[in-house]
Amino acid sequence: MVTKAQIQLVRSLADKQARRETGLFVVEGVKMIREALASSFCVERIYVGEGVADAFAQELRQGMAEAVSAKELERLSHLRTPSQAVALVRMPENGGRAGEAFGEELALCLDNVQDPGNLGTILRVADWFGIGEVLCSPDSADCYNSKVVQATMGAIFRVRVRYAPVAEALAGAVRRGVPVYGTFLEGEDIYRAELTSRGVIVMGNEGRGIGAETAACVTRKLFVPPFPAERHGSESLNVAVATAVVCAEFRRRMR
Repeated sequence: MVTKAQIQLVRSLADKQARRETGLFVVEGVKMIREALASSFCVERIYVGEGVADAFAQELRQGMAEAVSAKELERLSHLRTPSQAVALVRMPENGGRAGEAFGEELALCLDNVQDPGNLGTILRVADWFGIGEVLCSPDSADCYNSKVVQATMGAIFRVRVRYAPVAEALAGAVRRGVPVYGTFLEGEDIYRAELTSRGVIVMGNEGRGIGAETAACVTRKLFVPPFPAERHGSESLNVAVATAVVCAEFRRRMR
């Protein structure tokens, strides 16, 4: 039986400050938890519903997991529709700053991306296109928010995410001769621009785009054009969609 203290701990991790203090975050669903177990992340505890006990037979035998009732799962889950399994996972110690090699391989930089769904989708996009590092400004959504974690569909366990002042990291990349790309309405058509296999792709806030301080570090401005070019429809693309388009074009050039 799950104790009241265990339930309180899991429920408290809906709060960012509690996640920071404990170093733990919540992962839900059989597939996501299996991904966590297969990764370098440390899974500390799994609460397993009766219907999925077979999927965690080894963990149940080892004492890492415990069987719980449907009512207990409802109290543990952070989701509107409770999952059949809930896990506590320890955050990795990635450090706060981008390394000296930031941008030597294609990397992403997010400037104040606020929506958890957008951040989760962007991490999934990064994983799909083989981009191993994402640097987020401190005011971006927390990647260990349950909505972000679920939206990544497991990418959170494969993509390194750091939080640090992005202008400082980008300025360092520029000093090393690393190209810094950003998306702007006045930018060059991405389908005609020269793109490189290394560099940093900067994506901005959902409503305001890339901030002025960050924009000052961008060395190559890009634009994803509508079709046809003279069409006047939507003002812009959703940031996660735009990220997917930009990353796809970079990778297409490398084939």
